[in-house]
Amino acid sequence: MTAGNIAAGAAVSTHMKNTCIAALVFCTCATAQPVVQWNRELLSLLRTPGAQPATVHATRSLAILHAAIYDAVNSIDGSHAPYRIMLPNLPATISQDAAADAAAHQVLVSLFPAFTATLDSFYQQQLAPIPDSADKSAGIQAGITVANDILALRANDGSGVTPPPLVFGTGPGAYQKTPPNFPNPVFTHWSGVTPFALQQANQFRPGPPPALSSQTYLNAFSEVETIGMQRSEAATTDQRIIGVFWNGAIQDYWNEIGQTAALAANLTTAQSARLFALLNFALADTVIAFYDAKYTYTFWRPVTAIRASDPANPNWLPETVTTAADPSYPGAHGAISAAAATVLTAATGSDQFTFSVTSEVFAGVVRSFTSFSAASQEAFLSRIYAGQHFRFDQDAGSQLGTSVANFVLSTQLH
Repeated sequence: MTAGNIAAGAAVSTHMKNTCIAALVFCTCATAQPVVQWNRELLSLLRTPGAQPATVHATRSLAILHAAIYDAVNSIDGSHAPYRIMLPNLPATISQDAAADAAAHQVLVSLFPAFTATLDSFYQQQLAPIPDSADKSAGIQAGITVANDILALRANDGSGVTPPPLVFGTGPGAYQKTPPNFPNPVFTHWSGVTPFALQQANQFRPGPPPALSSQTYLNAFSEVETIGMQRSEAATTDQRIIGVFWNGAIQDYWNEIGQTAALAANLTTAQSARLFALLNFALADTVIAFYDAKYTYTFWRPVTAIRASDPANPNWLPETVTTAADPSYPGAHGAISAAAATVLTAATGSDQFTFSVTSEVFAGVVRSFTSFSAASQEAFLSRIYAGQHFRFDQDAGSQLGTSVANFVLSTQLH
């Protein structure tokens, strides 16, 4: 693994001079194409408290957005197979940018109706640079048509059901609500959501977690107890920073990494539409798959395990204090990061890519990498350093995410 380098935001400005795409600070370049712009707009909505329904995972919104953009643009470009919709006989002169803008706007006002005024304003800003013409109007109509078709396909996908309450197990290894805030478990229904590419949620379900008496479990228990503890003296400064740095919505980080890669490669609208569709199909299906596994095995979190098993640590808390509100196995960060790195490597043709990442939850800190896999590995380790996961959680998650991503790449948008 290549460790990320830490610097204050001001300290990296010299490193980034002469380019607005070297880091995942939102670029305001006028030339940024519409796929990236709408990805940013959705991330902004997802970061707005209360905008995304609490029982609908954000990766669904991202995947629907990019499915509509891709099929709208690809109906004009025609370079690849459609995802679900191919409008017939569209002239190649039709504006792909207008189609992308209209598809994105139509999806987002449907998913986030309370933000219609904001989205309408952004839409008009996006359309304004495109000269008025019949091709622009045709692009707008194509985008609206495809978006409505994609929305209709996802209307009854299982995401709107009421999450069932979890019946907690008892005894060693059983998942329980976690101190200090004891949250109710989330997304107990998510394995029932229709995948975007997978045949079924359990298609790549990992085997069970290791036995509590196994050396694999005991080693992982000791590691997270020692390094992942709040204010751990055994953890290095860098490990503690890493644990906090990645403690946000991991799919957001990877969409921003995708933005940087798309802009650095100067991708066309059609190429970028395909990259973000593949990326977000893989992320959405990875989430469906890991929730299937999480609620199949309902394995306890480190904070529960340590308090129950080590009399010397009855009040143990993780570095990040609170624990994510779902079972431990497999690890979400490992799964999503492996899926994203796999797609981005395949879509760009190389794992080697120099970029920087900013944190959703750690203002002023930037971490830099020379490959997608290095960032994925650091995100993997961050959950051990944060006291959130055992190492075997992340191993299983990483294998799951890789399998899902490879399936998406082998079956979609050829």
